[in-house]
Amino acid sequence: MNKIGFIGGGKMADAIVKGLINSGNFNAANIWLSAPHSETLNKFKVKYNINTVLSNINTVKNSEIILLAVKPFVLNDVLDEIKPYINKNHLIISIAAGISINTIEAKIGKVPVIRVMPNTPALVNEGISAVCCGNYADINHQDIVSEIFSSVGQVVITEEKYIDIITAISGSGPAFYYYFINEIAKSGEKLGLDYNTCLKLSAQTALGSAKMILQSGINPEQLITNVTTPGGCTAEGNKVLTDNNISDILFNTIKSTAQKAFELGNR
Repeated sequence: MNKIGFIGGGKMADAIVKGLINSGNFNAANIWLSAPHSETLNKFKVKYNINTVLSNINTVKNSEIILLAVKPFVLNDVLDEIKPYINKNHLIISIAAGISINTIEAKIGKVPVIRVMPNTPALVNEGISAVCCGNYADINHQDIVSEIFSSVGQVVITEEKYIDIITAISGSGPAFYYYFINEIAKSGEKLGLDYNTCLKLSAQTALGSAKMILQSGINPEQLITNVTTPGGCTAEGNKVLTDNNISDILFNTIKSTAQKAFELGNR
């Protein structure tokens, strides 16, 4: 069984460690994690009984897969620190936003690198992670990474050139959906129903609608047609959305977010 090491102990590392252990594909004895604060290490030790160390180098020495779960602004220093201990038999996974595969490969050489863009619903095992392979990663590496991130949700295989669009859709996307769900709930509250009931109705409707798309295989436009009676309530609401150019608003939201992701990644 592969040994996996996490450098960084934030929320995403927590979600992935939890997912791996719950999936049964990794046991605690084969998971290492390093972080700069003892409180963080103690938290992981108590929750998951994994191996925790202050030293990133110890994590690398004891692992075959290295998952870089640190903030982008510290990644460069981390790579400098662990570079002497990395070899071609390691698999490097980075979830650092805005840091390209080429940047990592330029630092550590001809080593398999895979960049992943996960999102925060991984915290409740409903994430979606986009997997992009580097120049020295093969299908076996891709399968390993897919298995790891399948433990916290769904996985798509893509090319890094699309990463800014993916950032806009799924990386930043949860915030947009939270906004929609909350605004629909607040609208119901303004009309007289209590907010908590409105929020439950709105959130569960969003969850159910998403599952209909993912599980039924029916095109969203057809699903809209299925629930819309001509001249009925849904048709009236659809007309408001169309008349107010909701499609343009959403396109501009994704476009602007993707552009910002591009700018941050090319500073």
